[in-house]
Amino acid sequence: MTLDDLRVFVAVCRAGSLSAVARELECTQSAVSQHVKRLERETGVGLLERQPRGVAPTQAGRVLEAAAAEGIAGLDLALRRLREMVDGESGSVRVATGATTVRHFMADAVVAFRRQHPRVSLEFRTESSSRACFDALADSSLDLAWITVGAPVRGIEQRPVMELPWVLAVRAADPLAARSSVAATELQGLRLIRLPPNSTSAAHLDAACAESGVRFAFDTSVADWDTALLLAELGLGRALVPSLPGLDVPDQGDLQLVPVPDLRPLSVGWAVRRWDALSPPAREFADTVVDSCRVTAAHA
Repeated sequence: MTLDDLRVFVAVCRAGSLSAVARELECTQSAVSQHVKRLERETGVGLLERQPRGVAPTQAGRVLEAAAAEGIAGLDLALRRLREMVDGESGSVRVATGATTVRHFMADAVVAFRRQHPRVSLEFRTESSSRACFDALADSSLDLAWITVGAPVRGIEQRPVMELPWVLAVRAADPLAARSSVAATELQGLRLIRLPPNSTSAAHLDAACAESGVRFAFDTSVADWDTALLLAELGLGRALVPSLPGLDVPDQGDLQLVPVPDLRPLSVGWAVRRWDALSPPAREFADTVVDSCRVTAAHA
């Protein structure tokens, strides 16, 4: 049993496909299969079972996957910390974000951090969902992830940083644009631009609406909050979105943002594997973003 065997096995469990892992590793499917077979010989149990589409871990496979993923992540983190000790103030901080995160939540923090630590590389990866961020954190390919805070996830620590109230984005000519606020119940039956259906923010909005006894009909589905705002500005629909930093309700312009105060705010913040295991640069970058968000909130 080798470390490579375990890495490949964990990758297969997550991908649910031998061929997908083979493509990622640029090797044959047979080579991937040999890693799994070697583990099965040494453990004496079947670790994968074939499904109509791909493969899935057996009960024994899930036990090994959980232990292997935890061990590999810890080892990778330790090796990286050792490299950073040798490199001194150089190194990198790897961050997962959504499509709108850096501009709205981190722009000032990135500038401040780079001035303070010019030799530390900041690497950003756009992920499609909080779930994808958690998976990347779990295999130690990331240090930090900016997420919509949700239900607890095994092996992941979540720390809320900001509470974002909901606003209705409408074109200035819309009858609701002149309102100082609107109740969620007044939106009953309106057709809205839908947030990414599988996102944590969409699930949070659905839950907040259910608490208020409100149901919406949806038209266009978009990939991110900025796209929803753009479509609303173009007059192609109304969008219920979080009030992002820098998007105060304007006094003029084509886009108006009308507060919906009775919907439970959306919580956003950091996710990591373990705060006490973060490298010093990663911890300082996380703190810099938190401080920047607090300044923004204080001036809102």
